[in-house]
Amino acid sequence: MFIKREALMAELGSSVRRSRITALLGPRQCGKTTLAKHFFRGHSGKTAYYDLENQEDAALLKNPQTVLAADKGLIVIDEIQRRPDLFPVLRVLADRKPLPAKFLILGSASPELIRKSSESLAGRVEFIEMNGFSLGEVGPSKQDALWLRGGMPGSFLARSMKDSQEWRENFIRTFVERDVPQMGFQFPSAAVRRFWQMIAHVHGQIWNGSEIGASLGVAHTTSRRYLDLLTGAYVVRQLQPWYENAGKRLVKSPKIYFRDSGLLHQFLKIGSLRDLLAHPKAGSSWEGFALEQVLSRLGERDSFFWATHAGAELDLLLLRQGKKWGFEFKFTESPEVTKSMRIALHDLKLERLHVIYPGEKAVRLDKKVELVGLKNLSSVKI
Repeated sequence: MFIKREALMAELGSSVRRSRITALLGPRQCGKTTLAKHFFRGHSGKTAYYDLENQEDAALLKNPQTVLAADKGLIVIDEIQRRPDLFPVLRVLADRKPLPAKFLILGSASPELIRKSSESLAGRVEFIEMNGFSLGEVGPSKQDALWLRGGMPGSFLARSMKDSQEWRENFIRTFVERDVPQMGFQFPSAAVRRFWQMIAHVHGQIWNGSEIGASLGVAHTTSRRYLDLLTGAYVVRQLQPWYENAGKRLVKSPKIYFRDSGLLHQFLKIGSLRDLLAHPKAGSSWEGFALEQVLSRLGERDSFFWATHAGAELDLLLLRQGKKWGFEFKFTESPEVTKSMRIALHDLKLERLHVIYPGEKAVRLDKKVELVGLKNLSSVKI
């Protein structure tokens, strides 16, 4: 089964047209290679494709400047994180005038990859981040399946739930045993897995490094390094707090979410929709899932949460063109306007507050509060 990712394809096409180098980044197995090959096949003109996990291609690029300088048109380099020494070479090749070739580089996101490319390719590279499938890509009728299995293609498209769970378990094992060392981290794989497991139980909560570090028997600075590792690999999201009102005591630590609900459910040992609906973490799981769908549709830039120590909070705050838009995620069939929502509307001066819930109807709950079913997210305009 092939699922078209038209918005990503269009974004990729625009980036390749305007930038000398495009970097497509995301977690392993999220579909980068499939997307790039689909784009590659449809590209008019000369092309060249190198996969650095392929021994023949890796051997061919032992003399990268000589080989790549001879190519014209579009050059795709997959698994670029395996060869950070290529970044200075790409900088030289991207500065040629006239420019005979443009580059599309793919990488499993890592802090090291981003740091090296930002330094070597500053002003030459445009980043595109991608994740697994979104609700907009698979269709509203697949909402429950996407929530349960997550959006990683290997998990979502698996022939059975058992196959999906096996794929996710293999993903987790490969990540902690192979990918973490490749990123340059010398963390024990068992410790990384225990930390990841613990994050599953605080999904949707405010980060408390000291508490988590104490539970793991490590310093809070070490737990922070583990968190940054998972964040840099695009498997965990740190949603940063918004604070500007000095008159109120505001929360200033990030909220932590799994970016893929299927991986969360794997750690929580949830094997069916019935199990999920009965699980104590169902509400926070759905909140994270809905959050990712909103960010997938409306963009991740300038996204925050807001909370006061007095208890008022807003799940998601988006800043767009000088205006503030609020989102609340309610795992209930009949959400109502709460005191916390009214405080957020007043204190943040929101343009509008959208309450996203599992149902389908769309109604106005108040002058600036709209109830929107997640399946009808395309109706939200900001």
